[in-house]
Amino acid sequence: MNWLLPEYLADALPFEAARIEQQRRSVLDLFRAHGYELVMPPLIEYLDSLLTGSGHDLKLRTFKLVDQVSGRTLGVRADMTPQVARIDAHLLNRQGTTRLCYCDSVLHTMPASISASREPIQIGAELYGHAGHEADLEVIRLMANALCAAGAAASRIDIGHVGIFRALAEDAGLDAEQLDTALSLLQGKDVPGLQDFCAALPESRRAAFLHLPTLYGGAEILDRAAAVLPALPAIEKAIATLRSVAAALPELPLSFDLADLRGYHYHNGLVFAAYHPGNASAVALGGRYDGAGAAFGRARPATGFSMDLRLVAQLVGGDEGAGAIVAPAGGDAALAAEVARLRADGEIVIELLPGEGIPEGPHCTRRLVASGGNWTIEQV
Repeated sequence: MNWLLPEYLADALPFEAARIEQQRRSVLDLFRAHGYELVMPPLIEYLDSLLTGSGHDLKLRTFKLVDQVSGRTLGVRADMTPQVARIDAHLLNRQGTTRLCYCDSVLHTMPASISASREPIQIGAELYGHAGHEADLEVIRLMANALCAAGAAASRIDIGHVGIFRALAEDAGLDAEQLDTALSLLQGKDVPGLQDFCAALPESRRAAFLHLPTLYGGAEILDRAAAVLPALPAIEKAIATLRSVAAALPELPLSFDLADLRGYHYHNGLVFAAYHPGNASAVALGGRYDGAGAAFGRARPATGFSMDLRLVAQLVGGDEGAGAIVAPAGGDAALAAEVARLRADGEIVIELLPGEGIPEGPHCTRRLVASGGNWTIEQV
């Protein structure tokens, strides 16, 4: 059975491929209209460059191979964000704000979830050079608009801030092992496990950690967070930023999750995730990752988001549109002119070969017929 593909990999058949391509064009056109410039980094890079500044999870998801030219270890990209950060920091070397976007396949050693592909089509946008939360607001709006452009409007956008947990961890003096344990417990919303973990902490610090999983909901939970969490400067600043986001984006379905620590070792500020009713996990992810370009020679403020077009295409129910038009074989100059006009107007026109019947694909709903010296369209 040599026609079988590896697990969690699949072909995109014509209808799905057409839908993915339509979404790609719509989203990239949206990015372009907002001033985001398209970049196309290579599929493989030297491993040390590809994984610079990335978290442990990305290292585990990256395929590795030996370069037959240099003998060095290469990696097949599992995420395009580090590549775009390299382009901004090392190649473009602009001093002001830079807006970049991208769209291409990435490859994972293991799927992100049981229903995920190991070859997502990652599309995203990154904004470099602005440290204010206004840049995050732009990216969150762009993420919401991109999902709308793809036909999969977000039903909920969760907002978090990793600075809150980082301040609590530093105040409690957690070592690296304790930090990883606390992260795992909070990400899994394991309250009993968190209670056991916090048992050895002083009462004031224990209460703060135990409050985090309960701080989820609308903007009102920010007031409760300010009341129950320690008055540490970093926490007060983070809550003020979250309040600014809530006030600036009333048109979006925002919720707040102060225990969302996804990408903790990579992100350093706001994090956000968009959800769709048709999928249990997030369909778009983003956040602030200042300093990611430091390893490439320039530490720059950065924020951005990305999503998987394969996943989004599965969520969007679509029809086949008006369908294709078939034109008879061996037509005259008038028929050729009419076919050219229809194609210029965006119609799909299939010129039948001698002896060919109506094709099974693409779906043909109309045909050109001669009528009174003219060519007109009739339903099949």
